[in-house]
Amino acid sequence: MNQQIVHLCVFDSMSDWEAGYAIAGINNPQFQKNPGSFRIRTVALQEEPVTTIGGVRIMPDLPLENLSPANSSMLILPGGTAWDKGKNSEFIETARLFLDSDKPVAAICGATASLARAGFLDDRKHTSNAPEYLAATQYNGAALYEKAPAVNHKNVITASAMAPVEFAYHIFKCLDVYNPPVLEAWYGLFKTGRAEYFEKLMQAATA
Repeated sequence: MNQQIVHLCVFDSMSDWEAGYAIAGINNPQFQKNPGSFRIRTVALQEEPVTTIGGVRIMPDLPLENLSPANSSMLILPGGTAWDKGKNSEFIETARLFLDSDKPVAAICGATASLARAGFLDDRKHTSNAPEYLAATQYNGAALYEKAPAVNHKNVITASAMAPVEFAYHIFKCLDVYNPPVLEAWYGLFKTGRAEYFEKLMQAATA
């Protein structure tokens, strides 16, 4: 079985929760269409520990300079205060390489603003924390902004900081992690917390 590697960019101030559902689902074989076929690897600007906004210390799997789109199925860009401070530009250049290689990029919260500044959202449907938040970047894609929790268009997934579940949903769908009935039941369960969706998830997973 060929294992697909999904790369998660990590950095000081990274918002832990924003990619939490996505990375847990990718790494956890339970309910997957092909259990164990995915793996998360962390990538940082340098090969040294970073500390998330929640105080979690992460030792990256590899430095950014060693990351090639050819060896990855997706690049995930979590939010964090670093983006609005003008940091992490190297990750955006890597995102450019991914898109040029027809590999998807998923960005949430502050990372969407950096994609906007780089011009990636000028010709793609997208979302973010608020239209005003992206307007401050002076990008040219305001007409394509959608008031939705998360949007996937032309290999770019964007999401609001308040939509980690929807962010994960679109990532799972893009990567084909789960069979459709499993994915819909998973989303219903984690979005609503209603027991009926747990039953649907169990039924779909064993179908």
